Amino acid sequence: MSTSTTASVSTHILDTSAGRPAEGVAVRLSARSGRDADWRELGGSATDGDGRCKDLPAPPQGTTHVRLDFAVEPYFEKKQADAQQDAPANRDSGAVFFPEVAITFAVNAGEHYHVPLLLNPFGYSVYRGS
Repeated sequence: MSTSTTASVSTHILDTSAGRPAEGVAVRLSARSGRDADWRELGGSATDGDGRCKDLPAPPQGTTHVRLDFAVEPYFEKKQADAQQDAPANRDSGAVFFPEVAITFAVNAGEHYHVPLLLNPFGYSVYRGS
């Protein structure tokens, strides 16, 4: 939850190749207090059945930039393993093109930032949601 001196962040992931939320993706949140400051990892969570992280840590007072790191490789590996089990003839090379996605954005105290990730095996898109 944001206060007048801090920002708050939430996210969700939609797997656009499947048309459904991406469950079980690890998400780490880091923050810094200026363009030249070092990143400080604050913790993380994993997406639930709705593809949402509802318990990301709050950035500390003075945060100017936030980074969300999404570990998508294990998600796609599991999805691929499940598909191969169902239809072994459709085996792919096994390589994950984007093993991780890092999204960095600027924040202002007192505002909430919802940053959805639209994900597929060969591309992704993000935007500031509401």
